[in-house]
Amino acid sequence: MRDQLENLRSGAKQAIAATSTVEQLQEIRISLLGRKGELTALMKGLGAMDAADRPVIGQLVNAVRDDIESLLSSAIESAQEQAIAARLQDERIDVSLPGRRSQKGTKHPITLVIEEVCAIFSGLGFSVAEGPEIEHDWYNFEALNFPPEHPARDMQDTFFVGNNLLLRTHTSPVQIRTMLKQKPPVRIIAPGTVYRCDSDATHSPMFHQIEGLMVDTKVTFGDLKGVLTVFTNQLFGQKTGVRLRPSYFPFTEPSAEVDIACVICGGKGCRVCKNSGWLEILGAGMVDPEVYRHVQYDAEQISGFAFGMGIERIAMLKYGISDMRLLFENDVRFLRQF
Repeated sequence: MRDQLENLRSGAKQAIAATSTVEQLQEIRISLLGRKGELTALMKGLGAMDAADRPVIGQLVNAVRDDIESLLSSAIESAQEQAIAARLQDERIDVSLPGRRSQKGTKHPITLVIEEVCAIFSGLGFSVAEGPEIEHDWYNFEALNFPPEHPARDMQDTFFVGNNLLLRTHTSPVQIRTMLKQKPPVRIIAPGTVYRCDSDATHSPMFHQIEGLMVDTKVTFGDLKGVLTVFTNQLFGQKTGVRLRPSYFPFTEPSAEVDIACVICGGKGCRVCKNSGWLEILGAGMVDPEVYRHVQYDAEQISGFAFGMGIERIAMLKYGISDMRLLFENDVRFLRQF
């Protein structure tokens, strides 16, 4: 028994000295001092020894256990210090290095224009209204006085979902939904995403519009021109010229297209405005009485105007962007400019 204990102590010293990790040292502790360890197995043999030898061997067992415990404690403490030192070495921070700036995001030019347009019209007393992007044919076409044979209702111009549902081609359905819920006076703008089957340098199958509606008693075409003049002057500058040209839209009568003096050449004529000095920015007109019939408004008592503009076109003019596709490619170099 004495020789076994000495051999156990000697073997433990060698094993502990050859081990450098805390995990391995814990395994040695279990294998030697655990419930099923070697020292525990030797202690079970004390009962079969002579009574005279038991105290001496018992003291040796305790001494061996204390020595092994002491060696393990010292080795574990040393291994932990080495592990901490190695971790500090690997994860050290050189405080003399220059800091790394995090890149700040910027608002998309479309968002900037929508916010600016909404702010201008909010100052004129308009509130913001919203509606679904998947719209019923009645709201998108029928209630807005589009005849059944109108080209805009063809499959090549509109994304149809089925069962008279479609991806809205403009935000004008919001005007219908608002008038069905609210009696005059109505003064709203409706920003949102719209969809049409079109894609090139100046068109996108998904783009953004802001439509406006004002309905009250004694609203005139002069009010329309006044509101749009204030809007264009605030958006493009106080000296921006504005003109209205006769046009046609199914839901307004009379209708007009609104031009501004070219923001590139100041109205002198250039390639962008095709040497005309003018750029079209939106369509507008007085709400057709047929539209009032669909929303149960009395066309004899009230009148109003509506207008609509493409946000991408406004952004291109305001920021001098030559290709609409730049607005959707998410090129960080392009977006950082805003």
